[in-house]
Amino acid sequence: MKELILTILFLFQIDSFAQTKTEKYNFNNQVIEVRGDLNKDNLVDKVIVTQDTLNENAPYRLQVFFKEPSGAFKLIVTSTKLIEPQYPNGRNGWVTGNGFSDITIKNGVLSVNFELLRGHFEHKFRFQNGNFELIGFSYGNSDGQGVITTSNFNLSTGIRIEKSERYDTDKILSNTKKKILIRPLPKLQDVIPMENELY
Repeated sequence: MKELILTILFLFQIDSFAQTKTEKYNFNNQVIEVRGDLNKDNLVDKVIVTQDTLNENAPYRLQVFFKEPSGAFKLIVTSTKLIEPQYPNGRNGWVTGNGFSDITIKNGVLSVNFELLRGHFEHKFRFQNGNFELIGFSYGNSDGQGVITTSNFNLSTGIRIEKSERYDTDKILSNTKKKILIRPLPKLQDVIPMENELY
């Protein structure tokens, strides 16, 4: 009996160590709020980005709210992955340069914009099929040596255009067009920017 109790206690201890610690955030600082109709119901929805300025990494949270006929706002989707933390490796660590810039709403499309050290990138989402799906990605960057590389990916059609040119002479170095179909389209809450070469 004593051995059975010791075995149970041992297994309980192993199980408690195996559980991962869930980090709690305090998104105490509102960074930006934009409004516009995102679901074509002629009601003005809102998107809010907040930041946990107390956390060592200063993560961001993006939330989309649909306005209801009563005037109340209903939370539709939340992401803490779409916008990289301000300090990915801690306040004293290396900064990657993928800085959050802003968000916009135009013609029902939610755009999330980022600044690079020598360029920018943008993700575009539309509410369709009951989710905010990634429908577009664009990227532009300079190598600091006179070459600009741009990429435009329309995920709805699957057409991806990549172009490199010299900005001092306007000479086109490469221009390719490919068809890459991604189905189902990535959902806003699952997108991690630059986790792959496509978006």
